Amino acid sequence: MRLANVKYDGKEQAAVVADRGMVFPMRSINQQCGESWPDQFFDLIQPESFKPFQTWWEQQDQAQVEIVKPKKYLPLYRHPRKIWGIGLNYVDHASDLDEKAPEGEPASFMKPDTSIIGYEDTICIPEQSMRTTAEAELGVIIGQKCKNVSEDEASDVIAGYTTIIDMTAEDILRRNPRYLTRSKSFDTFFSFGPQLLTPDEITDVMELKVTTKINGQAHRTNTVKKMTFDPYYLVAFHSKVMTLLPGDIISTGTPGAVVIRDGDLIECEIDGFVPLRNPVKDLKD
Repeated sequence: MRLANVKYDGKEQAAVVADRGMVFPMRSINQQCGESWPDQFFDLIQPESFKPFQTWWEQQDQAQVEIVKPKKYLPLYRHPRKIWGIGLNYVDHASDLDEKAPEGEPASFMKPDTSIIGYEDTICIPEQSMRTTAEAELGVIIGQKCKNVSEDEASDVIAGYTTIIDMTAEDILRRNPRYLTRSKSFDTFFSFGPQLLTPDEITDVMELKVTTKINGQAHRTNTVKKMTFDPYYLVAFHSKVMTLLPGDIISTGTPGAVVIRDGDLIECEIDGFVPLRNPVKDLKD
């Protein structure tokens, strides 16, 4: 199943994605099928609703439900309880910062939900930064409350995957590695969406290619299997740090960061996903 968060009929709502960019808005599904499934994306992916909805939807005559072209894709949701980011998870990316890739444990950090934007929203380079980078990443969306899960169990607690563009005020980070949280937390520094793909939509997560693109050109590409710590390891590892909750996000690291400037268009391209893209505005200009 593919899901999106869209603005339709003047309202923000979850939608099931059909062919050619068309969608089934949740309110239309409820109205035309006499149901009361949650129409807000974050509520829909909670465990008491999500798998029951998927099972129910597969049994429906979808021809009876209105199918529309959304006017705007939005961030999948706006207030996750946690956003985990993973630094330098591809060995090749460590060279971007002249650093050694972590070996024994992932280098993780957290981001605020005030940094969230969505598809085609503008990334704003802050006045404090003269060198900001953007990084395409595969995102993992947690679907079950979990604690101390193993790598073998991790797939059972994943609701789906999405595309992410993460930003870093690199010059601030280079001044002192203790400035990591600040360098990652500016408004507009975390774009995600426009779709969530459930695990059954992906043949092999490890074979996915992740590409950072700028102005239509590929900057850096790598495959998930070349991560130092793969998505299942990251879920298991962080579940041993703190309880993971439905809607929590783990952004798994980038194949390569690219410096962004006013007027640029940055994209995250992953096999099988609609590319996520965002224009760039430098607030100093």
